[in-house]
Amino acid sequence: MSLIVKDTGKYGRGIFTTSDIKKDELVEVSPVIIIPKEEWDCVGKTIFYHYCYIWDGTEDTVLALGYGSLFNHSYEPNLNSICNHSNISLDFYALRDIKAGEELTINYHGDLDNRSPLWFDVIE
Repeated sequence: MSLIVKDTGKYGRGIFTTSDIKKDELVEVSPVIIIPKEEWDCVGKTIFYHYCYIWDGTEDTVLALGYGSLFNHSYEPNLNSICNHSNISLDFYALRDIKAGEELTINYHGDLDNRSPLWFDVIE
């Protein structure tokens, strides 16, 4: 499988696959930098605020490296992220079969069924 970064035409850069991906396939393992709860106020005032994830089971957040912080939002995402504490990574799995050329997306709320508004306008 090969992933590429390219312009989406509506959200700036996005991640696309150049090959078909099967449902439940591991798509990306993104190492993370753990941001302790005590340091969040400093990070929350920077551009990195928009690229962080909740680190399940803790009060910390993480900044995903690799492609992890570049996936765009969708209310109909094709990926889901799992916190892998033993590997200190976010692991992204396909929620359905994905065709070559599709953009890879996640739900920024972390909850696949959450359709509440985000801090920016969503173009669907």
